[in-house]
Amino acid sequence: MKLYPIESGNFKLDGGAMFGVVPKSLWARTNPADSNNMIDIAARCLLIENGDRLTLVDTGMGDKQSDKFFGYYFQWGDDSIDKSLKAHGFHRDDVTDVFMTHLHFDHCGGSIQWNKDRTGYEPAFKNASFWSNKAHWQWATQPNKREKASFLKENILPMEKSGQLKFVSQPELSLTSATPSEANQEKKDWLKESPLDFGIFFADGHTDKQMIPLLEYQGKKIAFMADLLPTVGHLPLPFVMGYDTRPLLTLPEKEKFLNVAADEDYYLFLEHDAHNPIITVKHTEKGVRLNERFTWNELFN
Repeated sequence: MKLYPIESGNFKLDGGAMFGVVPKSLWARTNPADSNNMIDIAARCLLIENGDRLTLVDTGMGDKQSDKFFGYYFQWGDDSIDKSLKAHGFHRDDVTDVFMTHLHFDHCGGSIQWNKDRTGYEPAFKNASFWSNKAHWQWATQPNKREKASFLKENILPMEKSGQLKFVSQPELSLTSATPSEANQEKKDWLKESPLDFGIFFADGHTDKQMIPLLEYQGKKIAFMADLLPTVGHLPLPFVMGYDTRPLLTLPEKEKFLNVAADEDYYLFLEHDAHNPIITVKHTEKGVRLNERFTWNELFN
């Protein structure tokens, strides 16, 4: 197995929305804002090469939306999926599977593109299966008013229409708060094997049945954190995004996950932290906190 970080493009989001009720004087220490209160955000995807299978985890925003749409997100830098794939010797047609942690536009928008004459939409990865789960698919295709603006039909429905949509199985989760020892005992309840090349932790706080991939690579345990832990600044348990639909579920989910990550030396791959690609965490008197920061090349040459 080989892993490759794929940069799909950077953007900016309102810092207050990213940190909910946490005062700016606290979150700005780790995520400084510009004059418009916007903070740097990445859309860092992960490519998994395993034999003849090439799996891309998340696809960023894509580029099919209007100028008005992208005007809200202040894109910066010149990264793209195609450019990043090419740098590693791949083309999007080589991708056999696209695994979407969830179907918010900044995680799945790149999965679908305009057709040639711009009269409709088609899969951006023509040879790939698109992986979601049944509960989240229903949640996304029948959205609540809170999340409706994040679940865009043009990003989602063409997957089903193309016949390329597949679902992973899902476990029932215990969402009670756990001590580190309890979290270790319960780990088998929430680390479930997927039909792909990694395990999945299902989390419901941000959105219903978000999927967090967990895998081992070069002797290291790696977790693709998606929106369970967007940035380093979100490590303290109360630092929960305003975007989360069930913040009181995010708290025990994050606590359980971070306790195990600290106990078992997980390397946390941060999808949205523009300046800290990978971190480890440790137990402190204040709870689980940052241990070390890494670039990809520092860990995997």
